[in-house]
Amino acid sequence: MAKTAVSNAKSAASIPYYTGVPGNKSAANRPSIRAVVRETLTDPAGYIPDDGLVQAANVALLLSQPLLLTGEPGTGKTQFAYSLANELGFETPLKFETKSSTEARDLFYNYDHLGRFHAREAGAKPEHFIQYNALGQAILLANNKTDVAQYLPSDFAHPDHRRRSVVLIDEVDKAPRDVPNDLLNEIESMYFRVPELGNVPIGADGDMQPIVIMTSNSEKALPDAFLRRCIYYDVPFPSDEMLRQIVASRLRDSLKPDSPLLEDAIGFFWMVREPQHALRKPPATAELLNWVQSMVDRGADPDKPVRDDDLLVSASTVTLFKTKADQELAKILIEQWRGGGS
Repeated sequence: MAKTAVSNAKSAASIPYYTGVPGNKSAANRPSIRAVVRETLTDPAGYIPDDGLVQAANVALLLSQPLLLTGEPGTGKTQFAYSLANELGFETPLKFETKSSTEARDLFYNYDHLGRFHAREAGAKPEHFIQYNALGQAILLANNKTDVAQYLPSDFAHPDHRRRSVVLIDEVDKAPRDVPNDLLNEIESMYFRVPELGNVPIGADGDMQPIVIMTSNSEKALPDAFLRRCIYYDVPFPSDEMLRQIVASRLRDSLKPDSPLLEDAIGFFWMVREPQHALRKPPATAELLNWVQSMVDRGADPDKPVRDDDLLVSASTVTLFKTKADQELAKILIEQWRGGGS
């Protein structure tokens, strides 16, 4: 049975509203606004994949290979792992955030050599100085606790029985180029070694092997040998109809796919993304969701166009434009949009 998703009907807390008025510390003079419940924007039950992504995921599951996702930032690559885990009835994905300093071993564990050195005379066990990361945790959880107990630190939460996991390796292209090559055997066979604990291979049986989802923003090319061991899919930017479905699914308690507010918002969204405007960072789906949510929660009527509410639109477009130059250009684009231009 799938894990229960956070309901969009969850009531949002009322939060203080900043007025900017000097000395205004009186609660009676300070209005409140409804806080956005972040879970409504990230609830895996509301994720809508395109058909190609569904097919790629099923091929990866069939062949027990990692799924490598590329695509423009904000197109839902990371959120797909949560949708997959939710539908399959697994726990929340185990996530590893790749950095420029990442080494291949880091995906499995880190070891506190200095702490171990200082505690050697106290008789501390070597496994107490290890911290398992996403892929290492998933492989350990794929085994019965009794089979891997000698490798577990005292604070490792193991459910005693075997458990399959989804592992999300986010932005794998940030790692140094030799990291993917160093992972070839481990990714293919799903095992790792810990030299500090005897260098014995710790693996996962086929039916319990972690389901690995990797994302890349294509900042640099990945090695061919690594790509051969992956199923690859480039997540396309959503179509107009897909955008409507995505926003309506995420904000299903607030508006419908054909609401006038959403019609206006998506029209402006496509307008600012046009190449001739040359934004340094064009808004993506995530920014559109935040913009629409912020307008609705600040009182916009979903059944009315929003472009004529200059104050509301101007106050909310900080969710769309993420550089100073883009925010300056936004003022011009808003005027064009309100005047019916493009």
